[in-house]
Amino acid sequence: MATSGTTNFESGFLIDDIIEEAYNRVGLDSVSGYQLKSARRSLNIMFQEWANRGLHYWEIGNLDIDLVEGQGEYKFFRDAADGTSATSIPNGIHGIDDVLEAAFRRNRATTNQSDSSLSKIDRSTFQSLSNKLTKSQPSQYYVQRFSDNITITLYPTPDADAAAQHVTMYYVKRIQDVGGYSNTADVPYRFVPCMVSGLAYYLSQKVKPELTNNLKMLYEDEFNRALVEDGSSTSTYIAPQAYYPNL
Repeated sequence: MATSGTTNFESGFLIDDIIEEAYNRVGLDSVSGYQLKSARRSLNIMFQEWANRGLHYWEIGNLDIDLVEGQGEYKFFRDAADGTSATSIPNGIHGIDDVLEAAFRRNRATTNQSDSSLSKIDRSTFQSLSNKLTKSQPSQYYVQRFSDNITITLYPTPDADAAAQHVTMYYVKRIQDVGGYSNTADVPYRFVPCMVSGLAYYLSQKVKPELTNNLKMLYEDEFNRALVEDGSSTSTYIAPQAYYPNL
């Protein structure tokens, strides 16, 4: 028997297919008009709710910030249409939701490149700094998460030497909006089952409340399995503990 030879089902699984499958699970076989609009809205809400469930590794990006002498604050708008950032950001970078880690990078793109890790501090620690305009090589950063932007404040602020260098950071991106019905969802194949189950659960609250509890259990089960699989595995080393009795 021949196999398909392809492994890209999710790339052809369009938003209207996702909606149709979810409606099928609540017993509706033919949908149109407002039902499609309602389902698309629910799918966007569900993606926003996923942001509260932990880190999604497919939504991590890397970015270098061009530093400016004496400028400690760098702003990133969540949506590219909201405005232009105060930093020099590559085109298409938007939707930044948080910063995971950052480093001060010297000699970018050369064989002499070197990184110095920056410590992430909270509001209280930043507030306790006596002179926030001190100029030197940055060693700390403070992140403020607003409704329309993320603001990163470096301490100390870059001096003339540091301004010729960069800060590199790993950041968390928002899951992209659903958009048109002919789009595909911004999720990897591992999350397709729980995405459909989740949408069916959301829709059941509107059209079939008697199915809601069962669909919620199915959704949570599939989502938890996807989260367990999502991630980046690393090597684990186990060393025995030396024990010397009566010494």
